[in-house]
Amino acid sequence: MAAAAIQARGIHKHYGLTRALDGIDIDIERGQVCAMLGQNGAGKTTFIHSVLGLTPVDRGELVVLGHTAGSRAARQRLGVMLQDTDLPDLLTGREHLARFASYYDQPLAIDGLIESADLGDFVDKKYKAMSGGQKRRIQFAVALIGQPDVVFLDEPTTGLDREAREAVWNSVRALVATGTTVILTTHYLEEADALADRIVLIHAGQIVADDAADRIRAQVGGSLISCETSLDDAAIQALPAVRSIQRGGRLVRILTDHAPTCLAALLAADPGVDDLTVTKPSLSEAVAALTQTGDKESSS
Repeated sequence: MAAAAIQARGIHKHYGLTRALDGIDIDIERGQVCAMLGQNGAGKTTFIHSVLGLTPVDRGELVVLGHTAGSRAARQRLGVMLQDTDLPDLLTGREHLARFASYYDQPLAIDGLIESADLGDFVDKKYKAMSGGQKRRIQFAVALIGQPDVVFLDEPTTGLDREAREAVWNSVRALVATGTTVILTTHYLEEADALADRIVLIHAGQIVADDAADRIRAQVGGSLISCETSLDDAAIQALPAVRSIQRGGRLVRILTDHAPTCLAALLAADPGVDDLTVTKPSLSEAVAALTQTGDKESSS
């Protein structure tokens, strides 16, 4: 398992009666983007904090780059950008980069990082005077300053506009091209779809899916019918081949195992159907469907 950046075997963590991690087994290879997805409370943050050595596990083996998780040898090779982290207000962005560079034996050149991360317009501002998006970009640069082998990015583009978000995406792709492993958590499933080589879906402390995004969509299968209809939920659920329904505004989204059969019955029951489209499930819909499956299995 020398090639694995992170190796976890039988990881358990309980908070009282709550099973935050319930037997996690995973190997995350070097040089890939691994997106860890899940609802709030699913266990992904607990797992990441365990890898960082911030939260000790109750049971199991957790190895990071060949070292015990939380050891100095492991931490020296990690870069971290957590969602709930902030930096001192009275230092400039450049001063923050210099401060964090001093913690590492071979940090990146600060001027080069400022250029590559496109921080020049605001890097000499005091941190408290920066916008939320600018602060996130400084935090991103801080995560890279030590030339880490593994980078954890927790909601890295929250508060960024589209242009800044794409700049971060390009930086992530450049990192991976050098062999760096990136562990990404995000609520923007478009971001996971665009960046991740691998999607790991955690639900109720367990891994319920682990594959490339296109294969996760294929696991769910079926088709998605979106339309405006006068039928209520009970009538839609009674249509043939309906797996699940979801309403958003005036539209209803119907996940079906066989679109032609379901469509024929829908149009027969409501000839006034409007704004009708049929597509394959997106990553978002696949994640929702797999999470619902996990809930049903855990309650059975």
